[in-house]
Amino acid sequence: MFEEKELLEQLRLTDTGKVYHRESQTLEFKESFNFAGLEEYLKDFAAFANNKGGMLVFGVTDSPNREPKGLSKKGHEQFEKIDPEKISGFLNDIFSGHITWYKQEVKKNGKNFGAFKIEKSVIRPIIAKKDAGKDQAIKNGEIYFRYGGRTQKIEYSELEALINERIEKTNDGWLDLMSKIGKIGPQNAAIYDLEKSILEKDDSKILVVDEELSTKLKFIKEGEFDEKKGKPTLKLVGDVLPIDKVDVVKHIKENLLKEYPLTATELCNLVRQKANCKQNDVWRVMRENEVKKDPKYSVFNFRNKKQKDEYEQNEKIPTGVPSIYKPTTVEYLTTLIKNEKK
Repeated sequence: MFEEKELLEQLRLTDTGKVYHRESQTLEFKESFNFAGLEEYLKDFAAFANNKGGMLVFGVTDSPNREPKGLSKKGHEQFEKIDPEKISGFLNDIFSGHITWYKQEVKKNGKNFGAFKIEKSVIRPIIAKKDAGKDQAIKNGEIYFRYGGRTQKIEYSELEALINERIEKTNDGWLDLMSKIGKIGPQNAAIYDLEKSILEKDDSKILVVDEELSTKLKFIKEGEFDEKKGKPTLKLVGDVLPIDKVDVVKHIKENLLKEYPLTATELCNLVRQKANCKQNDVWRVMRENEVKKDPKYSVFNFRNKKQKDEYEQNEKIPTGVPSIYKPTTVEYLTTLIKNEKK
């Protein structure tokens, strides 16, 4: 979902009348909206989806001015006429994978603003399947990524991280499935095919669910059952275990220091050498892009379970807990700083 208050927060002003937030890894400003630039916007969609998600806000001038001018009458009219189904159709036609997005409009100080909110994609990377746009703004086979306040082709270190993430998710999915089958025994297991809407065991179709009904089936939490007239119902005969009885297998990463070998000082020194920058530049870019909160680049090196539990309960880092970093973080920060100099 995308509420007005989220857009209004991005339009918050400083004492000098500028928009408070700067363009970043999760935020892009556009002074106007025009259907002629649609492919450029969709390119940003893919870049945000391949990173942390983000917001594309129309009616604000680019950095460093960040002036909340609002959309022109024509731009506002075009934004209002956007057909979500057509935009989703364009995305599916141009890019592999699924991009989840929302549209929102708001009026502030008599000016109209619009925005798209793009979610981080579940399965990444999102890849261009064809050339599209004026001067081939989108090119077949390219992968776009959000670096600081800039959309560009993905660099090696980020692409490698996305590929490893995808492999890890696939492996975890198989491990989870095999674990469940192992607990109940293959003789008691059946597979529910979501596409065909059938439950199969061996060569037999145990249960066939109407395709339309299949899309409407919902899981109901224990204690929240409420019969409503006209709602599709599937009656289950047998024992149904409450959610708190299901065993959850957690995969704990071992040898953390092998995967995240760099201290903050070591990371900073390496980035300064590659990007030819000052120490403060490194700390600032890390802060602006929330590197410490992203496990692709960094984790907290807890000394004991008590520190970890304390962090999980209140999301505050206990005193004395350092962050450690992957070697790919060096390339990532170097790219961000070099982009600022262009």
